[in-house]
Amino acid sequence: MDHRYHINVFWSQRDESWVADVPDLKACAAFGDSPEEAIAEARLAIEGWLASARAGGLPIPEARYRPAIYAAA
Repeated sequence: MDHRYHINVFWSQRDESWVADVPDLKACAAFGDSPEEAIAEARLAIEGWLASARAGGLPIPEARYRPAIYAAA
């Protein structure tokens, strides 16, 4: 299965780092010193999240999240 999950990237003042959040996967996020690093770490987190779900026999969510900008179209 090929999943293409949206990744939100933002600066967290509290954590003093970039955060990459995957809205379709509960509690799946990563941090980095740059947006690129946060995204790379999020891709690893997605792989780990999916592997854990498969190993536990849990359902794999479809990639459904779309930023609000696409809702207007």
